[in-house]
Amino acid sequence: MAALQPTSLSKHPLSSGTPTIFGSKVQSGDFLPTQFRFWTSFRSNTGVKLKASAEPPALTWELKGDEQNGIMEMESGCDLFGKLKNGFLSFKSHKYMENLERYQALAKGQAPKFMVIACADSRVCPSTILGFEPGEAFMVRNVANMVPTYESGPSETNAALEFAVNSLEVENVFIIGHSCCGGIRALMSMQDKAESSSFIRSWVTVGKNAKLSTKAAASNLSFDQQCTHCEKESINTSLLNLLTYPWIEEKVNKGMLSLHGGYYDFVNCTFEKWTLDYKGSIMNGKTRVVVKDRLFWC
Repeated sequence: MAALQPTSLSKHPLSSGTPTIFGSKVQSGDFLPTQFRFWTSFRSNTGVKLKASAEPPALTWELKGDEQNGIMEMESGCDLFGKLKNGFLSFKSHKYMENLERYQALAKGQAPKFMVIACADSRVCPSTILGFEPGEAFMVRNVANMVPTYESGPSETNAALEFAVNSLEVENVFIIGHSCCGGIRALMSMQDKAESSSFIRSWVTVGKNAKLSTKAAASNLSFDQQCTHCEKESINTSLLNLLTYPWIEEKVNKGMLSLHGGYYDFVNCTFEKWTLDYKGSIMNGKTRVVVKDRLFWC
């Protein structure tokens, strides 16, 4: 049996610019288009077998029995991306092209008024809930919408804060929490002295002060009610943590930057918004947040 010759990628003169896989040279010096057929099991790692032929170039699979399941899974994935494609094309036709001047201006730079810190939960997209348009809010999303202290060291959250506050010069930092938060539930569930290599555990301990204050204030409530209390308390803890960043506190003190909290209850579709009262919080030694301008939208 002849060994399979090394292959090279080039363009066949009849392929209209489409890259083609070629096999051995023929006497004329041209490459002969070669088709490779793949035999592989979608349920094992037995490898891929190749067979060369001089049929028109194409990529085909010869399947046996239940290997059709693999194709069905692949087609399901294609359906998902088909939906994304339709979404993109709809955006392009109905938003981008109809607001071309605005998007061309955004291509040259951004000047958002808001820095939003929200949860990574798929159910709580800030742009969908609050109607942010491109260019209006610089966002970072993490588990349980937490802000670590300045002393905690580098993270993607404080890197985004530094860029938003010092480079983009946003006027508002808005921390948005939500109901039924899995990150807060993990925080409230974990044992205080338990050791774990979990990334989630290491991260949610950022909110340990919120957990402690919740246990002190709501110990008579059910676990679910305690989690709801902690979801809001954690936002306030993060607002106080923002004041540990010297360049944030300086701008807040000068009235150049405002810090806000928000809570989205997606069970009842309501939204609460409040603003940190800097002077009041300072008087409390920055150990307890004082808020103002509380609003409730329903």
